[in-house]
Amino acid sequence: MFKRILSIVLFILIPALVSAQQYVLIPMDASQTNHLKAYGVVFNHLVDGHTGQWLLNYRGGSFLATAENDIIRKSRVRNVTIETINASEANQIVQQVESNSSNTAVVNLEKAPKIAVYTPDQALPWDDAVTLALTYAEVEYDKIWDVEVLEGKLNDYDWLHLHHEDFTGQYGKFWSTYRNMPWYIAQVKQMEAMAEKLGFSSVSEQKKKVARTIKEYVGNGGFLFAMCSGTDTFDIALAAEGVDIAPEQFDGDPADPNAQQKLDFDKTLAFENFNITLNPAEYEHADIDVSPSLDRVDQSLDFFTLFEFSAKWDPVPTMLTQNHVSSVRGFYGQTTAFQKDKVKSSVVILGEAPGRNQVKYLHGNYGRGTFTFYAGHDPEDYTHRVNDPPTDLELHPNSPGYRLILNNILFPAAQKKKKKT
Repeated sequence: MFKRILSIVLFILIPALVSAQQYVLIPMDASQTNHLKAYGVVFNHLVDGHTGQWLLNYRGGSFLATAENDIIRKSRVRNVTIETINASEANQIVQQVESNSSNTAVVNLEKAPKIAVYTPDQALPWDDAVTLALTYAEVEYDKIWDVEVLEGKLNDYDWLHLHHEDFTGQYGKFWSTYRNMPWYIAQVKQMEAMAEKLGFSSVSEQKKKVARTIKEYVGNGGFLFAMCSGTDTFDIALAAEGVDIAPEQFDGDPADPNAQQKLDFDKTLAFENFNITLNPAEYEHADIDVSPSLDRVDQSLDFFTLFEFSAKWDPVPTMLTQNHVSSVRGFYGQTTAFQKDKVKSSVVILGEAPGRNQVKYLHGNYGRGTFTFYAGHDPEDYTHRVNDPPTDLELHPNSPGYRLILNNILFPAAQKKKKKT
């Protein structure tokens, strides 16, 4: 009799307890007060061993998680808008998102990736929009540089970021304007000393070896995210394996006069059929980049548009383009945008400037890994020049341009639910 009563009680109580469990919905549409810190809340929820769900194309790419690990308090402290719901409401949202009638999908977030940023120790935080974003969102990362890369330390990380870097060994092509500045002289001496210590004949050869090592990392399953000159100079260095493309001002001997003809575009990830620039005084590495001097457009009209993808059938590009707006303000950098005719046909274009033949944001696969390139330096600093003050992200908590950066740190944590057949 007692067992029968206990069974009845449990039959009544268990569903009630399940329905009473709280969930947290973190909306990422215009109602969100701090989009950037919301990514950090979700990322650190994963770091602490919990899981979550990314609701693609649902209210700007919202997040759903159980109300564990004090996530409610942590969200409110960071001024992140949340909605507390019960299990029944959470299930209704998931069913709605998974419905075949809508371009939405549920992606499970399982484990936070271990993040590395390729940057020298002395780099200032505002030299890199990604380190600004990670710091503001409270996402931990490690710094690594050439020595660590060449020693195989990349194998310790899931996600790698490249930013304001010149993998051709030409020091950012700053020679013409800044060659007499103390910071430029110090940078050259530091890099030359490192190349000699590591046994390379020049900085350009060292940097090209680093680029090839990073490419191997991607091929073995790594996630690569690059911005600014870390995009096109990376591919130029890969194409120029075994070819001297650095003028005498950078490595002490003339560039190969036949360097252009010797480039191998089969070795690049994203770009092809580009022409390199061998003039040391020209502030360009190749014609991949859209030079602002040639693309004269009023700042108020400078936007790029994000493409909409099928959330259920193309979850990766959908994740990378999650946002609360479809058009994002443009911004300059050493590499401002990519000439569309230089982008390989195998690459997925995520965002471009309409009518201007410019690609701003792209993604592709290589081996078991992926690469994502985002042109420009700082989404909230339109021109960003040397010695400009840092961007204060407290003033831009809802930045659509910075959201694209932070989409990339959660992308490696995602596991797409298998579609039922």
